Amino acid sequence: IFSTTNFQFDVIANHVQESAFLLKGVRFVVLDERTSQRGDFCYNEGLKEYVAYLNKDKTPMDEVISFDGEDSGIKVDIALQYCAKDYGESIYSYANNVRTRDGGTHESGFKMGITKAVNDYATENQLIRGKIKLEGSDIREGLTAIISLKIPEQMLQYEGQTKQKLGTPEAVAIVSNFIYNNMTYYLNEHKEFAVSLVKKCIDAQNARIAARKAKDEARSTRKAKVEMILSDKLT
Repeated sequence: IFSTTNFQFDVIANHVQESAFLLKGVRFVVLDERTSQRGDFCYNEGLKEYVAYLNKDKTPMDEVISFDGEDSGIKVDIALQYCAKDYGESIYSYANNVRTRDGGTHESGFKMGITKAVNDYATENQLIRGKIKLEGSDIREGLTAIISLKIPEQMLQYEGQTKQKLGTPEAVAIVSNFIYNNMTYYLNEHKEFAVSLVKKCIDAQNARIAARKAKDEARSTRKAKVEMILSDKLT
């Protein structure tokens, strides 16, 4: 059936390690009998250790934050951490221990919920001026998050044949409300971290606005030069 059976230990070990992170407390052992190479994986704190593993070479702003619960038969497990000098975002989502590389309804719900939680906290504590709202990209800058859902078979839906994108409609509201409620509580209980986070988000917003202005100015300058050259030619 297969064109080659030359299995690669690293590929298999990485996949098994990912499963060990998702199924906390379960021990996985990989043994390559060709070379006696061995991998032993067990993580009692699950997704918290997964995020810490992903951020091992970064500068965290705070500890790894984790929440788990259940709503309407769907089990939700989320872990996240912000890093001070990181300007990207890393979101890994799973449905029934299968990686949903193209995201889906659970990722959409997560983004909506965390954006609302940070904006509401910033507004209520007068950390942002006027009616200015932080955008989702500003709030997710420097964020590493793992979203893992356990969904009953009758509710499980995917988009496309590859099953890389979750389509379960209930997941949007469930995950959005779940992360909003838990993140709001966490921010209120950890004021120092919350203020630092909002400041980081505001800095990201200012950088985004400045970059857009610079791009607009460059375009208008280029347009003016083109018009001037055309005028000279006509003259």
